[in-house]
Amino acid sequence: MRADPSFPSAGGSWRFLGQIAGVGSTSGIRVVVGWWRESPFGEFADAMIERADGARILLAPTEHVRDLVATTYTFDETRIEPLSAREDAQGRWLVESPSLSLTLTPGARLPVGWLLRAVPRRLATSPAWCGLIDPVARVVMRGVRTRGIAREGRRESYGATDSRAVEALTGEFDGHALGTLADVDPPCRFGFSSTPRRPSMTDVTTTIELLP
Repeated sequence: MRADPSFPSAGGSWRFLGQIAGVGSTSGIRVVVGWWRESPFGEFADAMIERADGARILLAPTEHVRDLVATTYTFDETRIEPLSAREDAQGRWLVESPSLSLTLTPGARLPVGWLLRAVPRRLATSPAWCGLIDPVARVVMRGVRTRGIAREGRRESYGATDSRAVEALTGEFDGHALGTLADVDPPCRFGFSSTPRRPSMTDVTTTIELLP
């Protein structure tokens, strides 16, 4: 991982290119994993977890990632611990940390994924486009927003370019089995937007702008 950068000044922005997987489980625990291939921090993964009792927990690999995520979203607890994400030979995501063990099995491209792929990438990942389609996303996918105001005077844009279903999960959190795959219901409450209700993996470019 490259050296951690300082926060951008007013009017500046950061871009994170990668994938977000959002899943629910029959234990009531919902997990959102961000696997970022390109970012100001280099490649890294983080995880946001909401337990059945509503407690929201951030797992971050470094202090700098923790500081950025925890000041952009809302959590009841943050943990800094080694966290890795990789794909096995079958294309499954293997996410590991001292607190979390998670295996996600991807499925077919979703109908919304085909629609997203039809939009030129440069347009789809622009904050202006994200703002334009935000009213549509709110209606079509409950809890989902593509642009909004986060904490600390920051504006976030989610430029999605593809989406696949998640077919299955296995794993544990804090030593407790997650159970089997379920919808992300109720929506997660980390910020102004949740992941889609249907468990999915979405290719996304996230832009964080520091407002003047």
